[in-house]
Amino acid sequence: MSEAAIVALGGGDASGLNGVPQNVTGPTLVSSRHRPFAHIVSVEGGQALAAFDSRGSLSGLSQDDRIEIGTIVTIRTPGSSIIGVVTGLSVPMGSYEVGEDAMRLMELDLVGEIISGEGGNERTFRRGVAALPALGDVVARAPHADLELIHSPRRQPSVNVGTLYQDADIPARVMLDELLGKHFAVVGTTGSGKSCAVATILHAIIADFPEARIVVLDVHNEYSAAFRGQAEVISPANLYLPFWLLSFDELASVFTTFDEHHAEDLEILHDAVIYAKRRFIETGTGRQSAVLRRPTDSSNMSVDAPSPFRLQDVTSYIDEQLGKLERTQSLVSLRRMKLRIDTLTTDVRYAFMFGSITIQDKMAEILSRLFRIPSAGRPLTILDLSAVPSEILNVVISVICRMAFDLGIWSKGQLPITLICEEAHRYAPQDRAAGFEPTRRSLARIAKEGRKYGISLGVITQRPSELDATLLSQCSTLFAQRLTNDADQRVVRSRSADCGVSLLDFLSSLGDGEAIAVGQGVAMPMRIRFTRLPTDKQPASQSAHFSKFWRNEAMGLEDIEKVVARWRYNRRDED
Repeated sequence: MSEAAIVALGGGDASGLNGVPQNVTGPTLVSSRHRPFAHIVSVEGGQALAAFDSRGSLSGLSQDDRIEIGTIVTIRTPGSSIIGVVTGLSVPMGSYEVGEDAMRLMELDLVGEIISGEGGNERTFRRGVAALPALGDVVARAPHADLELIHSPRRQPSVNVGTLYQDADIPARVMLDELLGKHFAVVGTTGSGKSCAVATILHAIIADFPEARIVVLDVHNEYSAAFRGQAEVISPANLYLPFWLLSFDELASVFTTFDEHHAEDLEILHDAVIYAKRRFIETGTGRQSAVLRRPTDSSNMSVDAPSPFRLQDVTSYIDEQLGKLERTQSLVSLRRMKLRIDTLTTDVRYAFMFGSITIQDKMAEILSRLFRIPSAGRPLTILDLSAVPSEILNVVISVICRMAFDLGIWSKGQLPITLICEEAHRYAPQDRAAGFEPTRRSLARIAKEGRKYGISLGVITQRPSELDATLLSQCSTLFAQRLTNDADQRVVRSRSADCGVSLLDFLSSLGDGEAIAVGQGVAMPMRIRFTRLPTDKQPASQSAHFSKFWRNEAMGLEDIEKVVARWRYNRRDED
């Protein structure tokens, strides 16, 4: 607050300044609770400063009507009712006195205005303020009718995800097309309720849109418990994601090693894959539908094309090169690539990708199952990645994201898909040396161009400071839950270009299940409480019960043997 603003203060009531009477009438000031209690004394851009009236300003407010951080107020002007959010409360140094004469100040962010249509009939809320308030304009608490008008948009599809912190009777609704079309993020520290918040959002969406297409990349196997009967749960035990769907970069990450022989490995792999794809086409192997069957010139085959090939043909090419007296490739690279292929095809952990004996072109069926086309009453695909080997986790995520984007392009945007990226900082980290570049590239491509083709992202992370900056900056709607790390708080504030961003200063004090929602998916910045889901619709994200199991010594050697069997043979879902 500037010194000029402090000098201009002076208790007084709301009348006399700027000729605005105190008994302002209108739809926003209809009860004693919503009478003016302050007046504007300073305006700077999108912020304003108001002084509490000296006469009965505090004694006239009940315990439930206290003005606090986050309270929504209205400022009456001749042309509209300006909506402001309280972002600061203070007493200027040197003016504190006991009693009603104490000077009390309120800082406001001006976030929008309610205007009346022709004839004063239909009232609508719009973000931004066309005409700023003047000195002396009176301030009152926003009434229930105004809050409902703001947070319950009538002209566009929206879903209810909770209630306002200030008024539990007002539903907190998010605008679906803005939320999904321009991506969203949910951030918060462990235990703040991120998983439940995401489940609440998804339940609200599929309740109103049962034909939705949502893919959840679930790295901890949390969400299958929350959507029983509403989701297709895919795990390595029933996943079929054939290796021939991988791009060359993805294949290279699986079959090559980053050392002094890497360049030679890439050359061998490139030539071997091209050879194998041509062999598959020329021999006419595998089942294809009439739509997919087309005359193909194998000489124009691309190494990145999602066309089938056999690993046997890859190893045949390597054997041929090993048998040559005059070879151009390194003997070490040839032998270890063949060994790598043999290892992957015999390891049960990789069976979902390399375990198929016969190669068939089932790309359409794979896309149909992964992306719920048709949804068949199950609009969600929950991809349980908890048992996927860490060596190829990033590759699997890269393939899913890339196929979703390509499907959006080739379907001309007629198959909107939302990808929920749980723990996104793990596979799209800020540190480029720590992540898998094709995965980062696939996600960044969706973040930048996905809305053109109906592909959207829901980015979920507990460490926004470790997440690739491109992803968070492209999310136009942010649900920020409790964050205690200073670096994470700074990143969230810097990525939130919203007039209510000052609300994010209170991230560390939010309760479980609460969030500051800012961005284009909400009518205005708001503090919300997410709807508490019934137990059978909550994700399985509870912490381990140490006190319970440390008191119970029921597990014996036989139980440990069962654990080892599940571990060894990748049978996580077995009892």
